[in-house]
Amino acid sequence: MAVPGKHKEHAPASVKCGVVTISDSRTPDTDDSGKLIRDMLLRAGHSVLFYVVVKDEPKPILDAVEQASWTCDTVVTNGGTGLARRDVTIPTLLPTFEKALPGFGELFRSMSYQEIGTAAMLSGATAGVYHGRLIFCLPGSPDACRLAMEKLILPELAHAVGVMGR
Repeated sequence: MAVPGKHKEHAPASVKCGVVTISDSRTPDTDDSGKLIRDMLLRAGHSVLFYVVVKDEPKPILDAVEQASWTCDTVVTNGGTGLARRDVTIPTLLPTFEKALPGFGELFRSMSYQEIGTAAMLSGATAGVYHGRLIFCLPGSPDACRLAMEKLILPELAHAVGVMGR
């Protein structure tokens, strides 16, 4: 059941967004997931005020999210959410969240399971609030980013930011 219109009436028409790609191998030219996220946000009427590709290391991740939080209401990260030793997005960002949104990760893994099967449980995808900004941490796969953006983030982004502003 969708949230009734009355609940979404305080939602902003457009949300200021940042995109942080976390990867040891991608560059802005080869960042298919970051491009996909930016394109989907723009097509949905939101603005993208910040974009960067950083190494999968705690300090660059924290620095990028902090910098994005200065001008953006929402930051979408992609990459570094798995089990590999170099995947440090979740252990880096989760402890900094003022609030966690466990439903995001739960729904994402459930929807992923429908598409890819049991490998969905290997994703640490999560969301939370950092310095009053909504943060979504997605896997680096373009298919995973498309699923999260299309089915979860874009339908509720403006509503969530509006609720946070009250």
